[in-house]
Amino acid sequence: GPRLIRAEANEADLREAAVEVARGIGAGHVFVLFLRGAYPINVLNRIKECPEVCSVFCATANPLQVVVAATAAGRGVLGVIDGRSPAGVETDADRRARREFLRAIGYKL
Repeated sequence: GPRLIRAEANEADLREAAVEVARGIGAGHVFVLFLRGAYPINVLNRIKECPEVCSVFCATANPLQVVVAATAAGRGVLGVIDGRSPAGVETDADRRARREFLRAIGYKL
């Protein structure tokens, strides 16, 4: 096939950002999704329900790095580095704050 980056968006700047990232990854059968005004966790289950989606490497608002391998056959995504190493252990106050945040964004009841 033609091996083209396909791009759809409802906002031009998000489309351009996704194309730039997809071009940088340079691997086939990968999709990149940028959201504005929403949290990734709010759409993750719907994305996973798409028959074309085999795996989701991450759904995050954090900075991340995509680990790509290149061989004679092409390029492929091995994984994603999402977030930094833990800085400590969650306390009761941290747990309460995390749960309140998840409820505020509609992820937990």
